This record gives sequence, structure tokens and C-alpha cells, in this order.
Amino acid sequence: MKAIILAAGYATRLYPLTENFPKPLLEVGGKAILDWLVEDLSSVIDEFIVVSNHKFAKQFESWAEGHKEKIRVIDDGTETNETRLGAVRDIQLAAKGLEEDVLVMAGDNVLSFSLVPFIKFAQEKKTSCVMCHDENRLEALQRTAVITVDDDSLITSYEEKPKEPKGTLAVPPFYFYRAEDISRIQEALDLGCNADAPGSYAAWLSRQTKVHAWKMTGGRHDIGDMKSYEAVRDSYKGPEA
Repeated sequence: MKAIILAAGYATRLYPLTENFPKPLLEVGGKAILDWLVEDLSSVIDEFIVVSNHKFAKQFESWAEGHKEKIRVIDDGTETNETRLGAVRDIQLAAKGLEEDVLVMAGDNVLSFSLVPFIKFAQEKKTSCVMCHDENRLEALQRTAVITVDDDSLITSYEEKPKEPKGTLAVPPFYFYRAEDISRIQEALDLGCNADAPGSYAAWLSRQTKVHAWKMTGGRHDIGDMKSYEAVRDSYKGPEA
């Protein structure tokens, strides 16, 4: 199967550090963030597709050349934060022509656990799936996607940044899409799906067909600003199987 890594953002909250350098290539625990993701999944993914903006595409290509894994960089053609395509359109661009299941993930997160069990869970359920974790802080739930599930982990509601969350399961930007589901992005966009947030498509899909949720088995570091980057940069040790 393929993995699409979303890396076309401009990371303006990390300026000047990322003004001329892509955030997913920042060093954490002695390696680039992307190195940790690729190494964890190299046994189950036969091609990694990195979606970059035009500004940083060549830097990602140079990074990819030093790997034994098959890595393809796609330039989405944008050059500024104001003209970005949005995560859903970047997924659509990367998925064009694919006829197999796809793992989609943000390129600026580091995890304390392996993603391989998530893929196995999705393959057992035979549906598209999202990752989730417990979050009890109201202010945090209001800034993310929130789901509710039944006893079989089937999603029963899915909201982006709800003012009044129906549950306490938050969804980070990691998704498993079956081949027949990843091909429906244009349909979703035509029906008003928000193109900016990556979870918007998963939310739309959950209202069209069965989508399950897998609860994370460890922690996640979302590197959004200098404080979060400095907090994990030197202490991160990589995912545990």
C-alpha cells in the first residue's frame, strides 16, 4: 500500500526557523521528523508520496534521494501560505491514479508508538479508519476534530472544532482510506467539503459509509510552534513497536 505524507504547509508559526526550511525536515531526536515516520512504516508501505509546496519541493527531493525506501515528491505548485491548496486537495493530488489502500498522515507529528497496528486494525475492519485519543480538555476539543463511536469502534458522529463536543475522542491527522473511498474526494468537494482541514474529508466520508476509529496506544507530539518543537527536539526517542 501507499502512504501520503502531507508536507505542503508553510509553518508560519515557526518563523524564522521555517521561513526557508520545511518543518517536516526539522531534526527531532537526531533525525528529520519524516525519517521517523518512514522508518516506522518501511516494512508495510511500498511507496511514500510526499506532497510539498513549490517553495520546498527541491529540499524534499534532496532528502528523499538518501533513502532506500521508494519516496516520490509531488509539488503542488503553491508558493505562499495564502495560495495553498488545502490539505484535502493535496490528498487528492497525491492519490491521483492510485488503485490501492492509502495511509494519509501529517508530516509534522512525531509519535511514541508504531503506526503498523493502526494499519492492521483497518485491514481487519475492512473499512476506512481514523486514529483517535482521549481528550478531556474542552478548549483542546474545540480546536480539533471530535468523534463518537459505538461498541465496535464504528464512528457515529464526527465534527470539526465543535463548540459543544458530543464526546471526548479527538482525531489527529492520521487516516487509512480504502481504495474505493480515496477516489471520492472530488465528490466530497463538489458537495461542500472544506478543503483546508485534512479531517474534513474523513468527516464527510463517515456520513456516507462505515468508518472505524482506532485508539492510539501512546503519545503524539504535534510540532506547531517553537515551544512545542523545543519541548520534543532533544528528548524524543522514536516510536515503540
